[in-house]
Amino acid sequence: MTTPEGALPQLPPEFFRRFDERPDEDFYVPPRLVTHIDDATIEALTGVYRDLLPRGGRILDLMSSWVSHLPPEVPFARVAGLGMNSHELATNERLTDHVVHNLNEHPTLPYEDGAFDAVVNTVSVQYLTRPAEVFRDIRRVLAPGGISVVAISHRMFGEKAIALWQSISMEDRVRLVGAYFALAGGWDEPRVIDRSPEDADPLLVIYARRLEA
Repeated sequence: MTTPEGALPQLPPEFFRRFDERPDEDFYVPPRLVTHIDDATIEALTGVYRDLLPRGGRILDLMSSWVSHLPPEVPFARVAGLGMNSHELATNERLTDHVVHNLNEHPTLPYEDGAFDAVVNTVSVQYLTRPAEVFRDIRRVLAPGGISVVAISHRMFGEKAIALWQSISMEDRVRLVGAYFALAGGWDEPRVIDRSPEDADPLLVIYARRLEA
């Protein structure tokens, strides 16, 4: 697929249609102080973050909420939260700073180049309608060698998850996230971790590192 220089390849727009096309700001007005995966799955996710995130690093919690699931004993220099509900973000005690920002309207992140060592996205990638643009900007705000970690499961707000996500299997969702990295460019080969606990919500984690070039 050929595109103008600097442009990104485009996936079919029907992939990104949603049942509720109201502005996202309207949907996320009421705070939702709930967790979206089982306790055992949360514990497994915290373990993945413990393994992958740099101790003392600068972390961006993308599409954040009232809890970040980061290992409590691991210190970080910064944990910035970007999400859609100011009350949820203010309630998150792990965040050092936060901003309300709609990535579907403005896929450019409000941070400087190289501001972070890791970016995490916890069971929210299914809501992105411009994912390749967001993944390209994640690369921009990461330091060279920085890591982007995307955790997925099977729960979602059906009104706001994109049509493609809702129509494919978990295995194909993993492939789709890998495609987002590939379309954005500048990432090494994505890797996949399956930490699904027995008799609990599944947990698949796709991660890649920013290439230096």
